[in-house]
Amino acid sequence: MTTKSSFSQRHPLLFGLMLIMAAMSLLAGGVAAFRHFMGTAASLEEGGDKLAVVRIQGIIDDSERTTGWINTLRTDESVLGVLVRVNCPGGAVAPSQEIFAALQKLAQAKPVVVSMASVAASGGYYVSAPAHLIVANPSTLTGSIGVIMELSNLEGLFDKLGIKRQALTSGKLKDAGSPFRAMTSDDRAYLTTLLTDIHEQFLADVAGARGLEVEALRPIADGRALTGNQALEAGLVDRLGGYDDALDELRAMCNAPADTPVVEQPEEERPLLQRILGELHLTVHSDLTPETLDLRLR
Repeated sequence: MTTKSSFSQRHPLLFGLMLIMAAMSLLAGGVAAFRHFMGTAASLEEGGDKLAVVRIQGIIDDSERTTGWINTLRTDESVLGVLVRVNCPGGAVAPSQEIFAALQKLAQAKPVVVSMASVAASGGYYVSAPAHLIVANPSTLTGSIGVIMELSNLEGLFDKLGIKRQALTSGKLKDAGSPFRAMTSDDRAYLTTLLTDIHEQFLADVAGARGLEVEALRPIADGRALTGNQALEAGLVDRLGGYDDALDELRAMCNAPADTPVVEQPEEERPLLQRILGELHLTVHSDLTPETLDLRLR
């Protein structure tokens, strides 16, 4: 007599995945329940004075959600001051400049303090510069004032594969940086001018925001990263400390009592799986369109 095997025996991998998903769902539910009973951060709709937090985390590749939140805080009269928590290794140039500009306007309206976490380098430092006070941990990696352009040359690979590319351009620099051919001296000179111009913009913005002379900043603006200790000596940050220290500084600047509510940006709506993974500090992402020309602040 043949005994019919169970589902778990016939499909052990699928059964295991189902168990993991069930456990993740239970954990996410438990976290949500804990937050419900322990209370949540204040919201802008609540009356009374409050402080607010802007979080800049991960690589900067888009600015709209962050600048939207910054602009909301700037125009809300109940927000006395803003803490910007930065944990960012850099990112794309234009979004970094947009966040810089939004924080610069915010700092003209109310006190702004930056708290640097593990890393606030390149684009992460760029967006920090407009703050009235920058607080970094002694081991924070920051600075890295520089621009990088990374280009691939796949010409040898395509030759081996027998792949030939033909390009019709309106000018000799239209396909500068193409991965299908070697870079010419004209290409290099042209792309270097782009890089140099963006670096000078970076230098000017940081120097202006920090009250420094560009030429005084230039010796350490060669792409090098600095620890919080070194950045303090170089004048890139104002004091050493963590998140709580920065929040205390903001309270003092705003004359806000210790029990003043702190507002965080509402979480954006995400699919259930992403919310579950977020509670577990896991991420799922897809990068199906690599950039031919990678120009970033890092």
